[in-house]
Amino acid sequence: MIKKSMDESNQGFMKYLGGLELKRISETQYEFTVEVKEIHLNTGKIAHGGFLSTIADTGMGTAAHRVAGDKRCVTINLDMKFISVGQLGDHLIGKVRILKKTKTLVFINCEISNNKEIVASASGTWKIL
Repeated sequence: MIKKSMDESNQGFMKYLGGLELKRISETQYEFTVEVKEIHLNTGKIAHGGFLSTIADTGMGTAAHRVAGDKRCVTINLDMKFISVGQLGDHLIGKVRILKKTKTLVFINCEISNNKEIVASASGTWKIL
């Protein structure tokens, strides 16, 4: 059984990480926000790379789902670049941009920043099922 809505920004695995808020800015731009909490930190007391990858994948995947007319989409490629650090209490903003949508694929990039600098950038491809 396939759920009608695939927005996983506050469901499943993401609910254990605190969820994220995703909003549509334009037809090709979306934005999400999330606060770095204690559970998101690694042993060095900075935002864990797995957490940053998860929020990028979730934000971009939800945008892919929406731009694909609410059809189910799955990540087939995700490239992450870690540029600086996220600290406890930082409010991270993810700026998602749809680069191209075909009948079966959505190409997306994302830039995650705190109030001072870029923390990570990501790009990926989603398959429309």
